[in-house]
Amino acid sequence: MGSNVQDSMLTAQLKEVRKASRQLLHLTDERIAEVLCAVADETIIQAETILSANQADLMKMDASNPKYDRLKLTLDRLQGIADDMRHVAQLPSPVGRVLRETVRPNGLKIKQVSVPFGVIGIIYEARPNVSFDVFSLCLRSHNACVLKGGSDAHITNSAIIRLIHDVLLRFDIDTHVVELLPAEREATSELLHARGLVDLIIPRGSSGLIRFVRDNATVPVIETGAGICHTYFDETGDVTMGAAIINNAKTRRVSVCNALDCVLLNRKRLADLPELCKPLAGSHVIVYADTEAYDSLQGNYPAELLKHATEDSFGTEFLDYKMAIKTVSSLDEAIAWINAVASGHSECIVTQDKEAADKFYNEIDAACVYWNAPTSFSDGAQFGLGAEIGISTQKLHARGPMALEAITTYKWLIEGEGQIRK
Repeated sequence: MGSNVQDSMLTAQLKEVRKASRQLLHLTDERIAEVLCAVADETIIQAETILSANQADLMKMDASNPKYDRLKLTLDRLQGIADDMRHVAQLPSPVGRVLRETVRPNGLKIKQVSVPFGVIGIIYEARPNVSFDVFSLCLRSHNACVLKGGSDAHITNSAIIRLIHDVLLRFDIDTHVVELLPAEREATSELLHARGLVDLIIPRGSSGLIRFVRDNATVPVIETGAGICHTYFDETGDVTMGAAIINNAKTRRVSVCNALDCVLLNRKRLADLPELCKPLAGSHVIVYADTEAYDSLQGNYPAELLKHATEDSFGTEFLDYKMAIKTVSSLDEAIAWINAVASGHSECIVTQDKEAADKFYNEIDAACVYWNAPTSFSDGAQFGLGAEIGISTQKLHARGPMALEAITTYKWLIEGEGQIRK
């Protein structure tokens, strides 16, 4: 198929999505909740079909690929996805909220009211759960969505969207309110330049993907996902607490953006490093240590898992059972290092010193800043927001976990009685 023909087909597809988005303005919150619960039910009923499609995708990927875990669906994960959708169905609508209201001296009544963006495009990699998450959040906020998944997960995503479309038809809702674009790269380019048809694009994936979208889109973009996360173990940090926090942040799920990539260790605590790293050995975490940290760990950490750090070891999002360790002389040095190399996602300090924690809170430039808790908590559900559409690492419009309120904008409603401006 020629690129011009394909472009025209995609443009027609996006026009249908724009048209369908207007239908969502008329759906009641109760109807939307019914649809989401029906999709959740159907997900469990058709679990075998979805898992079979997912297995076809998994067979094309090396199991050692860090993306493999993100791609993989299981019955337990599908149950969790269904539960999340039911939870979103019960959340209050973010649309129609009066954000500000005033009466001017001239009698004009002015309201600022939350409204949907309209059409939201999501570009993501091997994460089929995103198809469900984005659909549920967008429908709950009266937004239509255009999904551009990676080729690695296209069979799974197609099965998911067929299921959703079947449920939408049952409720007499235009199926174009959620559309999956072809896996080819040309579709990405079309989406990035669909001004007038798509209101917002949110990329979810690697730093490379996010950078490509940011640099090439003419549609407004919110950057999400890329996480280069640190934990600074301060001179007053508790060793037992620190070991648990580091282990959880690193090994709970290595393929997600809130996973720990680098430990910064106060030089005064080098003797405690073997104890801090001890739990990591059970998960076969490869440690890339600077000279001082290496010397402390040598003979106290499995030799086959201990490596000398290089420049590339730092400022890297590993998405794997790998982690860097850097020794620093002070809290100030740790803060300066993090602000220089991190991605603005999630950063942690382990300390018993409140003044040190307050300084870390105040000076670290990140969406989520932790004191004595692992970065693994950076998640919309963990923050009490329900499911999330991503974690924004920028500062315009939204920052941190993006849930329902973050995928709305607002407009001003002005009511007069014939007033005329002088």
